[in-house]
Amino acid sequence: MDALQQYRAIVFAALTAYVAYLVILIQIKKRDTQILELRSKAKIERERVRDELMKHLRDDQESRNIIRMGTTAFQRFCFILRETGRLTDNKYSCVEEQVAKFLHVLSHNVRNRLIKFYFRRSLATVSNHFRKVLRAVISLEDRFLVQPKDDGPIPNEIILRQGKFYPYFEKCVGAIDGTHIRVKVPRDEVKRYRSRKQFPTHNNLVACTFDLKFTYVLAGWEGSAHDSKILQDALSREDRLLIPRGRYYLADAGYALTPSFITPYRGVRYHLKEYSIHPPENERELFNLRHSSLRNAVERSIGVLKKKFPIIASGSEPYYDEETVSDVFLACCIIHNYLMGVDPDEELIAQVDEEIMHSEIESNTLSISSSRNDNYRLGEQMRDDISLKMWHDYNLNAS
Repeated sequence: MDALQQYRAIVFAALTAYVAYLVILIQIKKRDTQILELRSKAKIERERVRDELMKHLRDDQESRNIIRMGTTAFQRFCFILRETGRLTDNKYSCVEEQVAKFLHVLSHNVRNRLIKFYFRRSLATVSNHFRKVLRAVISLEDRFLVQPKDDGPIPNEIILRQGKFYPYFEKCVGAIDGTHIRVKVPRDEVKRYRSRKQFPTHNNLVACTFDLKFTYVLAGWEGSAHDSKILQDALSREDRLLIPRGRYYLADAGYALTPSFITPYRGVRYHLKEYSIHPPENERELFNLRHSSLRNAVERSIGVLKKKFPIIASGSEPYYDEETVSDVFLACCIIHNYLMGVDPDEELIAQVDEEIMHSEIESNTLSISSSRNDNYRLGEQMRDDISLKMWHDYNLNAS
C-alpha cells in the first residue's frame, strides 16, 4: 500500500470515528432531553397532585374533615403564623401547604411517610416542615393561652346561671385537671412513666375557663406522678399557674382543698349521673352536684381537644420522641383555643357532652390525705359557706 492509500485509510477511519462520536453525542443529547422531559412531567404531576390536595381545603366541610378547621379559619391561621416570622413561602412550598400537612398529622395521627406519599415530597422535607410549623405554633402560646387577671370579670357562664352558679361561684375563674398522653420512653424508664393505663404516659396539667378555652398547660410530667405534686410544681415554677387575688379554681378530689382550689366533699355523691334520678338531699350533695356541673368544663375541654386531635388521644405508641409529644400537646391546646374563638365545632362539643353524660361513673381520682393546716381550714370554711347559702336558697325557691 502506497502512501496515498495509507492517508486515505487514516482519513476514512477518522471520519468514521467522528461520525460515530456525533451519533453518540446526539443519542446522549436525546437521552438527556428525554430525562428532562420526564423530570418536567413528573414535577408538573407532583405539583398537580399538591394543587388538587390543597383545593379540598377550599370547601368548608372538607377542610374541617381534613385539618379540623374551615377555610376562613385556616387562611387566617396561616396569616397569623406568617406574622410570627417563623414561616415563609419558599421556592418549593407555600406556608399554606406546610401548615396543612402539619394539621393533617395532628388531626389523623398519621406518619410523615404517609404525608410524603400524599404530597409527593421527600421525607426530609415533610419532617422539616412539621418541626418548623410546630415551633411557630408554640410561639403563639402567650397570645392564645391567657391566664385570668386579678381584675377580671365574672365569667358569663356563671352570671347567666343565676340561682344555680351565681352568686355562689362568682369568685371562680375556671377548673383544673390532669390528662394522660401516651409517650415513648427508654425501657429502663417505663416504670416511672407508667400510669393506671398500664403504659408510659405524660400526666399533663391543664386549667381552663368555662367557655372551654385553656388558660394554662404544664406538659411533661411522668405518668406516675400524682396530680397534687404536679400542681405544686405549676405553682412554684417561673412560668407558673397564676391565681388571681381572692379567686379560685374548681378541682376534683385528687387535689388538696385550699382557698385557691375548691374540691368537692368526699364520701358524698358527686357525678352528674348520680343525681339524674335522686335529687340532692342536703347542702353537701347540692354543692357537689353544682360543683360537678361547673367543673366538667375542663373534662369537656379535654374531650373536645382529644377528639379534634387524635395524635394525643391514641393508645398506640407515638411516632415521636417524648419532648416532641409534649410540644405537640401544647400546640394542640393553642390551636384548640384559636378555633374556639373563630370556628368552634358545635357538633363535636355536643358529641363530647353526650359521652360525658352517659359515661360510666368512675371513682374520684385517688384522693390525698389533707392535713388540717390553716390553708385547708380556710378552704373548708369557704366551701361550707357556699354550700350553706346554696342550700338555703334552694329550699327557699322550692317552697
